[in-house]
Amino acid sequence: MKLKSRILAFLLVVVVIFAAMGGTVKGILDDVKLGLDLQGGFEVLYEVLPLKDDQQITPDMVADTTTALGNRINQFGVSEPSIQVEGENRIRVQLAGIDDQSSARELLSSTAELTFRDVNDNILLDGTDLVEGGANGTFSDTNQPIVTLTLKDASKFAEVTRQVSQMPEGQNLLVVWLDFEEGVDSYVQEVLKPVEDQKFVSAARVGQVLNTTDVMIEGNFTVQETKDIASVLNAGALPVKLNEIYSTSVGAQFGEQALKSTVYASVIGVLLIFIFMLFYYRLPGFISIITLSVFTYLVLWVFNSIQAVLTLPGIAALVLGIGMAVDANILTAERIREEMRVGKSAKEAYHLGSKQSLSAIIDAQLTTLLAAAVLFWYGTSSVKGFATTLMISIILSFVTAVWLSRVLLGLLVKSGYFDSPFFYGVQKSKIHNESEGLISLDLTTRFDRLDFVHHRKKFYIFSVLILVIGIVIISIFKLNLGIDFSSGTRVEVLSNEAITQEEVSDYISTIGYPSEDIVISGEDKNTAVIRYKDDLTQAEILEFKEFVLKDFGHEPSVSTVSPTVGQELVKNAIYALSIAALGIIIYVAIRFEWRMGVGAIVSLLHDVFFIVALFSFFRIEVDITFIAAILTIVGYSINDTIVTFDRIRENVDRRGEISTPEELAEIVNKSLRQTMGRSINTVLTVIIVVVALLILGAPAIQNFSIALLIGLVTGMYSSICIAAQIWYTLKVSQMKKQGTKVVMKEKKQWGSDEPVV
Repeated sequence: MKLKSRILAFLLVVVVIFAAMGGTVKGILDDVKLGLDLQGGFEVLYEVLPLKDDQQITPDMVADTTTALGNRINQFGVSEPSIQVEGENRIRVQLAGIDDQSSARELLSSTAELTFRDVNDNILLDGTDLVEGGANGTFSDTNQPIVTLTLKDASKFAEVTRQVSQMPEGQNLLVVWLDFEEGVDSYVQEVLKPVEDQKFVSAARVGQVLNTTDVMIEGNFTVQETKDIASVLNAGALPVKLNEIYSTSVGAQFGEQALKSTVYASVIGVLLIFIFMLFYYRLPGFISIITLSVFTYLVLWVFNSIQAVLTLPGIAALVLGIGMAVDANILTAERIREEMRVGKSAKEAYHLGSKQSLSAIIDAQLTTLLAAAVLFWYGTSSVKGFATTLMISIILSFVTAVWLSRVLLGLLVKSGYFDSPFFYGVQKSKIHNESEGLISLDLTTRFDRLDFVHHRKKFYIFSVLILVIGIVIISIFKLNLGIDFSSGTRVEVLSNEAITQEEVSDYISTIGYPSEDIVISGEDKNTAVIRYKDDLTQAEILEFKEFVLKDFGHEPSVSTVSPTVGQELVKNAIYALSIAALGIIIYVAIRFEWRMGVGAIVSLLHDVFFIVALFSFFRIEVDITFIAAILTIVGYSINDTIVTFDRIRENVDRRGEISTPEELAEIVNKSLRQTMGRSINTVLTVIIVVVALLILGAPAIQNFSIALLIGLVTGMYSSICIAAQIWYTLKVSQMKKQGTKVVMKEKKQWGSDEPVV
């Protein structure tokens, strides 16, 4: 029976969805907040230190400092800055899209303690005597840049000027200082000399009493300097010292290039996934294209709703989230194909396939969500953005790839117009007659000649060899740690034309910042990456930027990491991997059994070690995004492993009690063969995106893409050849010791009313 109403309902739902998306997508794209790595800007992490030795840093003091920093940022006109307190004594500031990074960076940490003194170093007035917001950068009658101040009490200023005007000639000066910390010589000529860590503003000769609240400070100022002084004074003094322990700045040109190249790579990768899904899975593939488009729209909508900032790794996580959503569609499509091959009608196959795939989808994505949550908890800045996007992607994939896909596909299937196996990519020659009584678990596969279990010792030997060789490689070559983990300074210089290592070396030596660690990158060989073992001071960074901007026309990107932060990043990375592994083994033990959890963790450690060894051998830089890649691989690897274990559990349930190791080997082999097609297709779709990011994406995520590419291949290998084989080995050992039969713990599958025994 064919029902046109189902087709009309499908068209109506799709038209409504895409009409709603089409009417709002431009606004959503315009509202996406870009991180500093995509539009330029800078990020700095301050350690809050006391002004005096006997001062204690309190939460209120940190909060007051955060407020003062916010006031200063408002003076710069930055839209939607990010100021976050981390731990007990740290503040992270992110200013994306700021034009004058140098001035903002210099003024942020200034204590802005304004004092008016006589030449004998006596404080006459300070910042508390100023009217809030009363400082302005303006011009004098002779058109010279000056700073004007408004005082609270005219009589107090009259008394001050009276005292100064009565001093001997040559000493009747009212001296203005910013950031005064130590005493100065009483002799005015010494006062006028630059003093380290102090900022001399001006010294005005006072010849009469001034009974006014309006004060004008003259000096050899530029227009920008008067604006900066006024901004700091209006923002108020900081109650603490700020010690910069981490910073990164990205020139606007770098951000623009990164955004264009990464978006372009992402679009190409996703389009290739769409083409693959359409031609291989046909009708289910067509539905997946619709739901994946909705998925992408919803991710950006939620991102805007929670005021999140999209970073470069965040774009990568979005595309990888699409890969995760594709996996859910592939699992369902493969199950439908299996049911059709045993003679089920399209409607029956759709019903059974949707129900049977749900358990594996939920288990696989929950474990990946666990890894993403750990990454969010221990990550910093851009990595946190990556984790946020990944978690949003996983949650929304349930809404689109599971619920919406089934609604839309159900409408088409139940219409009666798509009963032919052709629409599901099934060849008629491979369809059995339903009278044969076969079930999907009895089907043959194209991988039936492969015997995994009886070659497990070869897999073990191969993996042990990798372990030994990897240990030797790491002990000899060590890891090429980026500044995120080793501390120091990393500078990225962009040129309008191709440059060589020798040219860059000569240039940085000429400007006084020589380095032997120079790498030329970029498709046009126009980008130089320079590393310094020591973290450059703020003054040195500002000077370096000034030279490069003048000579190359683009502001360089600079990152500095103190040894303290580098050590903490290493510690947090180890914590993240350990906690993720522990969480996964607990989850797998609860959902399956502890032996499967052991197999899963061993395979994960195998994958992580393999990636680390290859990065060591090829001297690829290990930076903060490497940790994001490792935890992503943990998610994908456990995804594969969970799907395999889910099928093993199902086959054991169908078979009943298993008494001999040979029967168990048959079950494991069959399960691996049945899930291999799905594993290959899932990994292939994600590899398509990763290769696109690697070839076409921004250089900043190339190492990330390399780690993912390696991990995807090793993850599929380890889930088949390590995780499942370790479970088999442990299970056979249990059978021999206890003389027991293999029976899985009684528990319900997700979405099923029948217990799995």
